[in-house]
Amino acid sequence: MTFHEERLARLKRQRSKQAIDLAMQGRWREAVAANKGILENFPQDVDAYNRLGRAYMELGDYAQAKEAYRQALELDPFNTIAKKNLQRLSYLGEAPASAEGEARKVEPQQFIEEIGKAGVVSLYHLAPTEVRARLVAGDEVYLKVDGPRLVVEDSRGQYLGQVDPKHGQRLIKLIEGGNKYSAAVVSSTEDAMTVIIREIYQHPSQAGRLSFPSKRAEELRPVDERMFRLETEYEEIMPEDSGYTIIGGEEIEVLPEEEPSDLGDEIASDEE
Repeated sequence: MTFHEERLARLKRQRSKQAIDLAMQGRWREAVAANKGILENFPQDVDAYNRLGRAYMELGDYAQAKEAYRQALELDPFNTIAKKNLQRLSYLGEAPASAEGEARKVEPQQFIEEIGKAGVVSLYHLAPTEVRARLVAGDEVYLKVDGPRLVVEDSRGQYLGQVDPKHGQRLIKLIEGGNKYSAAVVSSTEDAMTVIIREIYQHPSQAGRLSFPSKRAEELRPVDERMFRLETEYEEIMPEDSGYTIIGGEEIEVLPEEEPSDLGDEIASDEE
């Protein structure tokens, strides 16, 4: 690789990292602009098209999202991310955009393992696919005690599914005892949905009571920070000293000392 090629590769990594940062902050309009900027200089970048599709989908612009994912598939016919999201969009149809940024993203560091305090559970008695299709990995969801059931709802209060009784009943008792929990989508497909539930406050009266006892670890799969996987184009974005690692696209290493610079200017200066 020549010096010029190495420089371009480094700039592409910087711009990609910026685009991912914007997405993780829910700044979707800025993410659209960032990914379009990358594609102006790197029109064969499949990952940028996938990120662009995700940003448009979050903004409710489903037509533009479909076009971006189709472009990704033209470049890579076997790209599972684009295929998955086109399928998701087929359920959403041409519905108008909802409130922008409605589904709040949970920060990845909230999923770092704490033994007994966090676990991934599969939902059952799922809501129709059309309801769940709006949710992707990292979206915050909410627990609600409904009699003997622990149900999961989206930010609109729409039912998504139920936590199985064995785990749900334990969590209900802890919630009624004063504990508080956060929850977020780990995976959402046509036939299944999993969420991570995390204890964020333990009431003094519940001291010594684990939300996720170790004897059930094999069922609940306590979350490890290197195992938490987003099932979108940002699959596995975890905070590390060296930057982000993206699975489902090229791996990107962002060096802390690298300062972002204008991509177009850098390319032009190299060509002079």
